[in-house]
Amino acid sequence: MAQRLSQLTVVSGKGGTGKTTVLGSFAALAENAVLADCDVDAANLHLLLHPQVRQQEEFWGAKVAVRDAARCDGVGECERGCRFGAITTQAVDPLACEGCGLCVLACPNDALRLEQIVNGHTYMSDTRYGPLVHAKLLPAAESSGRLVTRVRQLAEDIALRDGQRVALIDGPPGIGCTATAALADVDLALIVTEPTLSGIHDMERVIGLIQHFGLPVAVIINKADINEANAGRIGSFCRQHDIPVLAELPFDDVVTHAIVAQVPLVEYDDGPVSQGIRAAWDRASGHLEVNA
Repeated sequence: MAQRLSQLTVVSGKGGTGKTTVLGSFAALAENAVLADCDVDAANLHLLLHPQVRQQEEFWGAKVAVRDAARCDGVGECERGCRFGAITTQAVDPLACEGCGLCVLACPNDALRLEQIVNGHTYMSDTRYGPLVHAKLLPAAESSGRLVTRVRQLAEDIALRDGQRVALIDGPPGIGCTATAALADVDLALIVTEPTLSGIHDMERVIGLIQHFGLPVAVIINKADINEANAGRIGSFCRQHDIPVLAELPFDDVVTHAIVAQVPLVEYDDGPVSQGIRAAWDRASGHLEVNA
């Protein structure tokens, strides 16, 4: 029987909380893991892991309207009906087009059709920490939720082929479709937050999303000592909702130095932040049944 793949997604309610720093260190600490960067709108895990790309695929995502000039007589029903200002009697703006198809239905001459376009690329790479699947959306491209799903599918395929037991997923910030796609059916959702008012507010929102799907959730408080009162508020909230806090990491300039050096923090330094991340990984790996 095939080994079950345990999956952990690191997310945050807002950007800049240290999510990729934590996931990059987890990648260095884990054994036999497949890695996936699902923050496809602003992927940056590759900056720490230095992947060697071995396969690249085009991602065909959204559809846009295409006009058959020979059929068009310029009556303008498409332009009058489009709520996105994406089409005129002369041209289609592929960046503004949402692919809704209203113009296709409105055209009396069947001069318009929807066609899929390339929205980005996926990459399957090797790193010294394990295989990495990552992606890049083209500028202003849509269908990022579908691209996240594709990245996860490719990572699961690699794990089944090569026998990885754990998938570590760097998720996007927020509660949109990309976050939902990165969180679906994982064994543990790990939120990295910070003790600011916006950090607390957005953490509570992403916890609501995770609990809506009935997923196990845990929290890491990053830069916990910059506002001890707010860190205490996060801790109290987590206790009230039976959410484990895996670590409270102090603020330390060494984190920035490790990022500049493009090295996972636990390989750059063994100070308090690295030790906290190591402790958090030990606790998180228990949730993932890594040693089962």
